[in-house]
Amino acid sequence: MTTFAPVLQLNNGVGMPALGLGVYQSPPEQTVPAVEAALREGYRLIDTAAAYGNETEVGEGLRRSDVVREEVFVTTKLWLTDYGYDEALRAFDRSLAKLALDYVDLYLLHWPVPSAFDTTVAAYEAAQKLLADGRVRAIGVCNSGTEDLTRLMERTEIVPAVNQVELHPLFIQRELREFDARFGIVTQSWSPIGGVNRYGGGADQGTDPLRSPTVVDIAEKYGKTPAQVLLRWHLEHGLSAIPKSVKEHRVKENFDVFDFALTDDEVAAVDALDGGRRGGPDPAKVRLDSFS
Repeated sequence: MTTFAPVLQLNNGVGMPALGLGVYQSPPEQTVPAVEAALREGYRLIDTAAAYGNETEVGEGLRRSDVVREEVFVTTKLWLTDYGYDEALRAFDRSLAKLALDYVDLYLLHWPVPSAFDTTVAAYEAAQKLLADGRVRAIGVCNSGTEDLTRLMERTEIVPAVNQVELHPLFIQRELREFDARFGIVTQSWSPIGGVNRYGGGADQGTDPLRSPTVVDIAEKYGKTPAQVLLRWHLEHGLSAIPKSVKEHRVKENFDVFDFALTDDEVAAVDALDGGRRGGPDPAKVRLDSFS
């Protein structure tokens, strides 16, 4: 019997699976089998982006699967060099063509750009049009802090449905999560098991939550892996998480988190690992030429 992730209700009534497959840094040739494996295992959320360079392969993985399109929640993202109203609409058309889909379930602005906020607003207004036209089912943002969200909501009509941010036990973003919840915005975690701290190598117990004695002890108690404990921690907090892997056994392992639950004390113990240290780029310092 196939197990499915719980569904989170977005602020526009659309349901989004709480756990999905991320494909950041997934090589195109490995993305198709990873998507196929995920859908076979029970995943129903696939998260990609224009900047990842694998939208075409995500679409191919969807087509090769036996799962019907309507059952899969597909997210893609607008890259910041395509911000602006007309530019965003054209970029969305390119993404949709690469995915070979008729619509996208969630369309996100990939980064806030405080130094060029007018273009950020214009891009979000384009996303609002896509929503009104039925070409996307929900819209939102990534990597946005409370000030970014406040400024955006002051100048646009639709409250973002999702804010996808770096979030893991070493960087729990409590204040931002509380802000999101106040406005009905679902917080979605990228790098949910702290992978951003391992990309460059050299991570230790203080910078790799998978090696934390606290997490290892909890994993041993439940007969689970540290990664499974961390993903369960996200679910206990009501977050959405999108772990990335192209290895079929890891894809399967990351989804095997629905047969146990953490106690309140265990959740608090993992919370206590927070050092407030970001592993990825600081959104406040992002400029239009930052990633061009």
